[in-house]
Amino acid sequence: MNEVTAQIDRAAELLGPNLYVQAAFIALVFVIIGKIAEWILSRMIGRVARRSSTELDDKLVALSHKPIFISFVLLGLGMATRRIGLPGAAEFATLGALKTIAILVWYNFFRQLTDLAVQVVRDRRTSKLVQTGMLQLLQNVVKVAMFALFVYFIFLAWRIDLTAWIASAGIIGLALSFAARDTLSNLFAGVSIVADAPYKTGDFIIIESGERGIVTHIGLRSARLMTRDDVEITIPNGVIGNAKIINEAGGPSQKHRIRTAVGVAYGSDIDKVIATLEQVAADNEEVCEHPAPRVRFRQFGESSLDFELLCWINHPIDRGRLMHELNCSVYKAFEASDIRIPFPQRDLHVRSMPDG
Repeated sequence: MNEVTAQIDRAAELLGPNLYVQAAFIALVFVIIGKIAEWILSRMIGRVARRSSTELDDKLVALSHKPIFISFVLLGLGMATRRIGLPGAAEFATLGALKTIAILVWYNFFRQLTDLAVQVVRDRRTSKLVQTGMLQLLQNVVKVAMFALFVYFIFLAWRIDLTAWIASAGIIGLALSFAARDTLSNLFAGVSIVADAPYKTGDFIIIESGERGIVTHIGLRSARLMTRDDVEITIPNGVIGNAKIINEAGGPSQKHRIRTAVGVAYGSDIDKVIATLEQVAADNEEVCEHPAPRVRFRQFGESSLDFELLCWINHPIDRGRLMHELNCSVYKAFEASDIRIPFPQRDLHVRSMPDG
């Protein structure tokens, strides 16, 4: 590039001693170079991009046209300004303005590129970032970092000493870290939740304090649960990040196993009890066929033989309703099959009675 600019300078000198004519020639040459670069980008690289099956590269090529052309134009204007030889303050102001425009153009390019990348990830609904609902958070973090770099390069373009600013920012950051330590704790916990992904939006979870519900939102500071009572619970990430979480929608699938315990009287036909419980599960359309329901004889209780019906349902949120339906069906089936459900009884033996 240095050799090209040197050649352009020598060509400009051939136009005569007028510096303004030379400067106009340099600016015009870089406009032409910018147009050639834009043509190469759209014709050659764009042709290759159009052959691909995705639209991402096409959008990237279209997004690059403007910043590349403007960069060559600004470079030509900068060289033309130096060629004219303006007074020190005027040249510094002109070059600073050109650098600022270039920084702004490329900042806008990378901001749009970030939005494009986020859209691509959002379209892939199987992505962990989409499932956890933290994609928006990461997008905001990237935008803040890009804006900080934008401000930094603007300061460099105008030759502003950053030492005092950085020192002040360090002191302010230290003070804010003490004042907002709970907020920072929640922020870092939110980042760890994204990395570890113990749950995602739409999962049915139970936290250590006993709250149970669907995860409706995972944000920068907190997560939100919607309980079965339609009550929204907001839990700081710092709390939920250090708590025991039971994810009922986790595992290989979202199916959930429920257990219906029932006792029958001693002397009952246990084969008949097992067959009746299996039939109750088979008659319920919302009980999964795979894995198949099963019945287990658990123990000899004080007053009953204790059985347990184990079956799978498709969604953890239906657990309460289906347990109600199964309990009702078990009771009716036992009544129809003459299987007695005992209740605790005590025999009282009186050895003596008080006089009178």
